[in-house]
Amino acid sequence: MIEETTPWGTGLTVAAFVAAITGAAIVVLSLGMIRVHPLVAIALNLIAVGGLAPTLWGWRRIPVRRWFVLGAGIGVAGGWVALLAMTLV
Repeated sequence: MIEETTPWGTGLTVAAFVAAITGAAIVVLSLGMIRVHPLVAIALNLIAVGGLAPTLWGWRRIPVRRWFVLGAGIGVAGGWVALLAMTLV
């Protein structure tokens, strides 16, 4: 029986890149929407995350895609925290 090992180094690298890109995109796009109206930014962020969540939830067990899901989740959370910090300061 052949045991498949988890490619932690490559997977975490992919997750880090996806998190950085996702977080940066959320911050940049949300800052633009906040200039229009803060409630627009909140509503569109919730709609986007709500739309992507079912797809990402289905990908979490697929070997390669699970790293993208991890990165996207971390990127969204980090982007929201960074955006909150930037708007409150």
